[in-house]
Amino acid sequence: MSDTATSGVQHCFQLKSASVSMTALELYYFDNDEFEDTLRDKISQAPGFFKDIPLIISLEKYEGLSSELDFFKIIGTCRRHNIHVIGVRGGNDDQRRLARGAALALLPGGSQRDREVNPSDQTATAANEPSQSSEPVAAPATELPAEPVPARIINQPVRSGQQVYAPEGDLIILAPVQAGAEVLAAGNIHVYGPLRGRALAGIHGMQSARVFCQSLEAELVSIAGHYKISEDLQDNGWKTAVQIQLRDDLLVVTPLEKA
Repeated sequence: MSDTATSGVQHCFQLKSASVSMTALELYYFDNDEFEDTLRDKISQAPGFFKDIPLIISLEKYEGLSSELDFFKIIGTCRRHNIHVIGVRGGNDDQRRLARGAALALLPGGSQRDREVNPSDQTATAANEPSQSSEPVAAPATELPAEPVPARIINQPVRSGQQVYAPEGDLIILAPVQAGAEVLAAGNIHVYGPLRGRALAGIHGMQSARVFCQSLEAELVSIAGHYKISEDLQDNGWKTAVQIQLRDDLLVVTPLEKA
């Protein structure tokens, strides 16, 4: 009898939910040469950030022709630069058919997500019809407000090579974040010390998320997928206490005493 059998394991794997930080490439039109040139330029700004990352191609703002989309070329270009395209978000039926042909996962866009949470037409019709029952209709129970998601609090320094993740709420770090470390949060990130590594707030798309730190020395800061690298951050508030927020799709750095 095998060790697997004696240990009580009946299956070779389990499926579990997982929260993974994703980067979206928002595509407006596709030209193969221009795509590779732009990608190479972006990677040169922060090589460590892009190495071996999973990438989603967002078509929600795509304005080019569907016939110009060549997902095989996009995938090949990204692979040459150690970036792994895993899926497509949004797009029309033709674009999603092309993505499916390239063996990419299909993710809903914003309007599609909205449609999914709406009641079905049959349910809505039934709700609008008057009840034929003579029984009195009970008033719906009052729902209690949802409990706020507690922040994750880290008391120790986040060292190079470490990753600290708050998948649902804020992340509060009461110590430095060293160069080479990465901190991620669905909400805000607070660093009560120098921020020298990478900080990614609003990783699920929360554009109101902010990053606060006592000394801005970061390699990269990102909010809802919009990012700045250290060379850009050094122009404003470098090595001072700041907050960083998203305004009109641009990251804005503000001194804390003037926030």
